Amino acid sequence: MPQVTITIGGRSFSVACQPGEEEFLQTAASLLDTEATTLNTHMGRMPEAQLLLMSGLMLADKTVAMQEQMRVLELENSELRSKIDELEARPSPEPQRVEVPVVPLHVTETLMELAAQAEALADAVEDRGQP
Repeated sequence: MPQVTITIGGRSFSVACQPGEEEFLQTAASLLDTEATTLNTHMGRMPEAQLLLMSGLMLADKTVAMQEQMRVLELENSELRSKIDELEARPSPEPQRVEVPVVPLHVTETLMELAAQAEALADAVEDRGQP
């Protein structure tokens, strides 16, 4: 069984763990050490048992707060999932009929003829105006 030396609040401890769990143990010890260092900074040195107890309680408090946040997020997620399911269960709306006016072909042809005549008149007037 691997032995890992961890440091908590400036004090070293040798701890046994399962093979492959060394990195997890080091990470957990680092979190506990951060709390212990904070306590030592603000309250000064204290007995080892009290330091470990207070550090553990501070981590437990953070854990409880995070669990509460997760519970709230899960509730919100559940509510959102329900709303999504409700919206997905609704039937698709009926397509709306949109009518676009179309200019009849004979009107278009008449307009083209008028435009051609207007251009011819404009050319004739322009030709008369020049000496």
